[in-house]
Parts: sequence; C-alpha cells; structure tokens
Amino acid sequence: MNSTFYAPIGQKAFAGMVDKAYVQADSELKFAVKLHQDFTHARKGTSDHAQAFLNALSPLIEANALAPLLLQFPHGFDRTREHRLYLANLVSWFKDYPLAIEFRHNGWHTPQVVDSFRQQGLIWCSVDYPKVGGLPPSRLIFTERTGYLRMHGNNLNWWDAMSAADRHDYRYSEAEMLDWAQAIANQRQHFDTLYIFFQNTVNAHAYYNIAMLREALSQFGFEVL
Repeated sequence: MNSTFYAPIGQKAFAGMVDKAYVQADSELKFAVKLHQDFTHARKGTSDHAQAFLNALSPLIEANALAPLLLQFPHGFDRTREHRLYLANLVSWFKDYPLAIEFRHNGWHTPQVVDSFRQQGLIWCSVDYPKVGGLPPSRLIFTERTGYLRMHGNNLNWWDAMSAADRHDYRYSEAEMLDWAQAIANQRQHFDTLYIFFQNTVNAHAYYNIAMLREALSQFGFEVL
C-alpha cells in the first residue's frame, strides 16, 4: 500500500479491507504497508506517531495479514551520524514488526550496514534501479528469511523525469524478467518468502511484467501467489 506514504489510513478502513479480502479463514493475502513520509522524508516522526500508525494497523495485525512494513528513504538521506541515530530510534519504534528498509544513497550500501541488518533482524530492501549515476547498483540481498524486492525499471531519464510516473515509465523485457528469475533462483537457499513489488505501474507496464516474471519463476519451480 503506497497511499499510506502520502496520507494516514484509519483503523476502520483497514478493518474494511480485512473484511472484504478474507472470505476464507486460510487466505494467504497479506498487506504490505509503506510508512508515512513524515518518518523518512520530513523526518519529524515520533514514537507517538509510530504508535498511532501501528494502532491503525491493528485489524491487519490481528488477522495475521500484515506483510513487512516499508521505510523508503530518499537519496538525500546519507549515512551521517545524525541520520544513523535517527534511524536507530525509528527502528526501535517498530521493533516488534517486520521492517524492510530501502536506502537510495550509496553510503548505506556497505557490508557493515548489511551485517548490522542481519544482527538486528531487519529486512534489506533489494531494488532494481536504473543503471544511472547516483543510484546504488541493483543487487538481491537477504538479511532475513523474508525478502523484499522493488522493481523500479531501467528508465535512464530517472533524474530528469518531471514526475514519479515519468520516472517509472519502463517495461521490462522477457529476457530481463528471466534474468531476475535466475538471480532469485540462485539465492533460493537464503529465503523462505520473497515479496516482489513493481513500481512501473504507469501505462500498465507492471501488469505485463508481473505475468512475465511469474512465468519465468515457474520455470525454476517457485510457487507464486
């Protein structure tokens, strides 16, 4: 759920989602929720804000329908002492819930940080970024038995795009999807569950790419829900 990044959703709305989605008690549907931008971009979140956010999620939590929460930091969130301290506080507010973190600044993409994630039980958000300067390399990394992968596409006009829609205006080829399926299969021993999200929703790119990746993964014997 990306809309929670822009505006909070109340407990009643989440309860309605659970009621509509869980026709059968054994449904495997999960809701992955992105944390509000106050926590990552404005960086003015507090422990009280975090608790209010979690309280709203209680219908998902009680129904065992909560997938990892996502913290997506902007490129300007570099690895300074101030930012490391802020991140430590932020992580502590959500310590009882699976938490995936995406860093767009290269300074965080080090073995030391990855090892720290493993020690703390945090989920490294792997991302396929366009191959342009200023963005981290696209790598699949697992720090927990649950993995998290975001597919941003390979639009080389990333920095010049006038909107998020323009930035993600890219459709993967079947060959690219097969390469990613191979990369996932190569690390099969490192995870039990992998959540994959396509950000290239403009022009229905994600619709076609999901089908491509599903087909490619089936060739390696994966169960895709």
